[in-house]
Amino acid sequence: MSRRALRRLRGEQRGQEPLGPDALKFVLLDDDDAEEEGPKPGLGGRRPGGAGKEGVRVNNRFELINTEDLEDDLVVNGERSDCTLPDSVSSGNKGRAKHGNAETKQDGGATKAGSSEQSNASGKLRKKKKKQKNKKSCTGESSENGLEDIDRILERIEDSSGFSHPGPPPLSSRKHVLYVEHRHLNPDTELKRYFGARAVLGEQRPRQRQRVYPKCTWLTTPKSTWPRYSKPGLSMRLLESKKGLSFFAFDHNEEYQQAQHKFLVAVESMEPNNIVVLLQTSPYHVDSLLQLSDACRFQEDQEMARDLIERALYSMECAFHPLFSLTSGTCRLDYRRPENRSFYLTLYKQMSFLEKRGCPRTALEYCKLILSLEPDEDPLCMLLLIDHLALRARNYEYLIRLFQEWEAHRNLSQLPNFAFSVPLAYFLLSQQTDLPEHELSSARQQASLLIQQALTMFPGVLMPLLEYCSVRPDATVSNHRFFGPDAEISQPPALGQLVSLYLGRSHFLWKEPAIMSWLEENVHEVLQAVDAGDPAVEACENRRKVLYQRAPRNIHRHVILSEIKEAVAALPSDVTTQSVMGFDPLPPLDTIYSYVRPERLSPVSHGNTIALFFRSLLPNYTTEGERLEEGVAGGPNRNQGLNRLMLAVRDMMANFHFNDLEL
Repeated sequence: MSRRALRRLRGEQRGQEPLGPDALKFVLLDDDDAEEEGPKPGLGGRRPGGAGKEGVRVNNRFELINTEDLEDDLVVNGERSDCTLPDSVSSGNKGRAKHGNAETKQDGGATKAGSSEQSNASGKLRKKKKKQKNKKSCTGESSENGLEDIDRILERIEDSSGFSHPGPPPLSSRKHVLYVEHRHLNPDTELKRYFGARAVLGEQRPRQRQRVYPKCTWLTTPKSTWPRYSKPGLSMRLLESKKGLSFFAFDHNEEYQQAQHKFLVAVESMEPNNIVVLLQTSPYHVDSLLQLSDACRFQEDQEMARDLIERALYSMECAFHPLFSLTSGTCRLDYRRPENRSFYLTLYKQMSFLEKRGCPRTALEYCKLILSLEPDEDPLCMLLLIDHLALRARNYEYLIRLFQEWEAHRNLSQLPNFAFSVPLAYFLLSQQTDLPEHELSSARQQASLLIQQALTMFPGVLMPLLEYCSVRPDATVSNHRFFGPDAEISQPPALGQLVSLYLGRSHFLWKEPAIMSWLEENVHEVLQAVDAGDPAVEACENRRKVLYQRAPRNIHRHVILSEIKEAVAALPSDVTTQSVMGFDPLPPLDTIYSYVRPERLSPVSHGNTIALFFRSLLPNYTTEGERLEEGVAGGPNRNQGLNRLMLAVRDMMANFHFNDLEL
């Protein structure tokens, strides 16, 4: 850079005009500049690239280095000052440039004032630049934490009108007990509370920009790795509306029915690869996704299993009727229809994955959603699970409210899980410090009363519970006839199954020392009542013998889906001997079929006795003609060695006659 340019940047030029209050003007041309450069029209124009914006007029090209900073510095009180030069000033500048700039040699004091003002302006520019950098960094952090702030605001709004207040709100302001909140259906909402929005959504934001899907969904978020969605032939129709309830049903078109028939054939082949081949042509077939998810889960591929369930859930949500609502609690789906069962099972398995993922609040919302679809029949028996999820989510008020509203017509106290979970919720509520003293004492008294009733009604729960918690009972308790080994042996099998289900799922909730000491106090109170001959003890014993003769089919279905070893081992033999399919466990006996599977016409069904004999021994045995007709086994080149062996044995046995045998 030349000496003259450095002199200009330091503010040592002659004839520099001071800065005006409403115009920014730099006159830095001397006589030599006028001779060398001449009157160039581009030097005094607007800022390049600033069409439509007010630029800064400069007569020194080096001043364009900080033009952007100067332009930002002119923003005063939120408004940009007028940077265009008046006509008289601009004409004066041109005149001075033409006549050798004779007027610039008049006053040195003006030059000193101009240089001091320019130095002050440069200092302001540096401060302004630093402020802009700080603002940019702050805006980046605020955008990342924006969602988290929104969630906190929503929580405050909910707390101001929801269940977190110690006193119950009036009944008119309460929502339905099965009301589902949209924001709690998203597991990211719960994970952001634990880990923050930046940790949860940091890697998802770039991917969401590339996502192109037909609609926004509540139950799951579509992924870019999924196949492009096209309607698989699944839809929903409104059957009827009566008494404020709307009854819906999923519907399969002809294309989806053909895919369903191929799926049933693939399941009978006991080969998961056949389902994979079917998903290549029908990537959003729900039952295939459910069955393949179970296969991946058995192979300990949890990530793929969960991804398949989310894809099935997305497929069914895209088929919703416009009037179908997830949150109202007034929409019904009949479980007797096979088309509706897929939605039940998909929601249940998604709920199980959420619970294992550490999102009990989201899993509780899914549980309420399943229960709201058919609360009277409760086909998946969600009442055996909702108390456990409410305790894990620390939503004690909801569990207490559900018990108070449904006890009169559903007799929830006759279920061991509710009989023990509700007093536990009262006790945990009494341990909170933000409640008034009278409410704490009231909750503690109610907890003691209910746990004593539960121990009197279900004495066979205590000893297995203490064993699960690795607690050695007192000698007076273990040797007493009421809580001894006879209490567990004498209970009916159906009751033993419910007890095993509850203890296998919720025993770890009782391991805290404060809970154990509270339980010990009430156990001694129950023993005193038993020794005193309380008539309630005999009444509970007679009730146990009458009520728990045989468990209904929905409880067996729930036990199979729960996969709790202790409860599955207690299933009756007529259930364990049945073939249970993961896509439809224990279907209702009064199933309503919309369409019937066509009868399979294959060479084996009309073949000889030897072929039927091999079919009975090897369910996977199929002939080439049957394989080509079904079109799901992967072609004639699959398992060629086994096929050749089976064909050779079949040809050999075809020439064999039973008359040749000597008996």
